[in-house]
Amino acid sequence: MPTKPAISFEVLARDGEARAGVLTTRRGPIETPVFMPVGTAGTVKGVRFEALERELGAHIILGNTYHLWLRPGVDVIRACGGLHRFNSWPRTLLTDSGGFQVWSLGALRKITEEGTEFRSHVDGSLKFLSPEISMEVQAALGSDIVMAFDECAAGDAPADVSRKSMELTARWARRSRVRFDGLQSEESDTGRTDETNLLSGAQALFGIVQGGAHNDLRRESLTRTTEIGFDGYAIGGLSVGENKSVMWDVVGSLAPEMLAEKPRYLMGVGTPEDLVEAVSRGVDMFDCVLPTRNGRTGQAFTSRGKMNLKNSQWALDTRPLDESCACAVCRRHSRAYLRHLYMSGEILASVLLTHHNLGFFLDTMRRVRQSIRSGNFTKFQREFTEGLNTYSRQNV
Repeated sequence: MPTKPAISFEVLARDGEARAGVLTTRRGPIETPVFMPVGTAGTVKGVRFEALERELGAHIILGNTYHLWLRPGVDVIRACGGLHRFNSWPRTLLTDSGGFQVWSLGALRKITEEGTEFRSHVDGSLKFLSPEISMEVQAALGSDIVMAFDECAAGDAPADVSRKSMELTARWARRSRVRFDGLQSEESDTGRTDETNLLSGAQALFGIVQGGAHNDLRRESLTRTTEIGFDGYAIGGLSVGENKSVMWDVVGSLAPEMLAEKPRYLMGVGTPEDLVEAVSRGVDMFDCVLPTRNGRTGQAFTSRGKMNLKNSQWALDTRPLDESCACAVCRRHSRAYLRHLYMSGEILASVLLTHHNLGFFLDTMRRVRQSIRSGNFTKFQREFTEGLNTYSRQNV
């Protein structure tokens, strides 16, 4: 069994419910609140790791268990020394469990007590994923933070459906915990210390709270998940079809009740204003595909709102995307040039817009942390939110 905690977490400052702290893994400290760029297939789409590290300052990214399991496969990644060596990302990696991706397959999957049977979107072959298999895959990937295998209900699911999903998630959480601990023990007993194996205290395990839009189910899920005991706790199953007011009601009710000494992670959310809003409710960690996905579709996130470069109004605009942004793209390129690249179908458009968007998300989190430490978070949130209205109404 691990002889020391896989991670440590310390809250250094508070401003209302908002918290600024440090999450430390074996690969170094991560200041929170933190946004984690999504690297679905072992890469953050459209940006080189050198840029993520040196220019954008990302200290943690996501890997996707479902996609990496299907392609290139666990055997390939294990043979190449684990995901850190396979993709050459030297900093912290968090892997999700695959539960959400399997749930999103809809009619292509069948959920039972044992696990989930589904058809691969890659080749149509029949696959089976369970809590135990998810833990084994994530152990082979060698991520620093592992997510328990969960089941997600639709955002507008009725109480009986959400309860069934929540209770299954709780049972799967316990099975995830048991198999995870067994893997840690097995690797510790071998005495092996190479990168492809679990080192003592190398991996942390986070539990996931479910329960849909129903606060009573969410509280019950939190209690059951906390009783099992995890290194951190995530809020799953939001931003999956429910009204945004429902999401904020759930987060606002749930986050302050989560263990104060553990990191709190809101999965799959969201826009820059969503991140700031969730921080005000006590959340520490975020991930979302929006910066990269929107960059590939010609949208830039700025301090004055979302800018759609397909709009002709930017064709002669020689200003940078965001005049208050110091990223490499804004220092060098104009809106007119970036629009030209996008309208011409140039790959460079996706690369540059992705770089800027990730920079904006990561810099927003830096400013959030600074405002919490200085006791000015409420003022920052008000001014930040007011500034986003300039473009959003006409260019979404």
